[in-house]
This record gives sequence, structure tokens and C-alpha cells, in this order.
Amino acid sequence: MKILRAVAMAAMVVTPALAQSPNVNLIPDLPSKTPEQIERDQQLQKAYRESLRKIPDAKASNDPWGSMRGSEAPASAATHRAKPKAKPRGAGTAQ
Repeated sequence: MKILRAVAMAAMVVTPALAQSPNVNLIPDLPSKTPEQIERDQQLQKAYRESLRKIPDAKASNDPWGSMRGSEAPASAATHRAKPKAKPRGAGTAQ
């Protein structure tokens, strides 16, 4: 048990020191884009924005009964539903 405590204490002391070690690059540098790639990306972004402008706006709701309903529907009737009463287990199962 004493050995386990000694190992845990050593790990707690050594861990912050290891975190400060220099020149540890876990994420490699990505190659930069060439001017041709940058130009192509800009053209793709421009084409994407133009395609979004071509999409028509959403139309109004096509609800044929919309004018028949009142503007204020009772919220409790639409959201409240009666829950069936649960039978206790074992009740009425005598054989």
C-alpha cells in the first residue's frame, strides 16, 4: 500500500514537469494553399452564395381550414390528453 502511495505521489509531481517540455507539436503544420487553390475556393464560395439567392422564399402556409379556426385555440385541449390509469402489478392476475 505504501508503494502505491509513493507511485501516486511521484506521478503527481512529475506530470506538471512533463507538461512544460518544449517543442512538442501534436498538431502538424498544414501546408498553405497555393494562389490557384485560394482563387478556386473564392469562386466556389461566390457560386454557393449566388445559388442561395436563387432559392425562392418560403410561401405562406397552405392550410385550407386556417380561416375556419379561431385565432386563439384552447392550448389545454390541444396539449392535454387523458392518461390511462395504470393497474398495479399483480392485481387481477390470479390463476
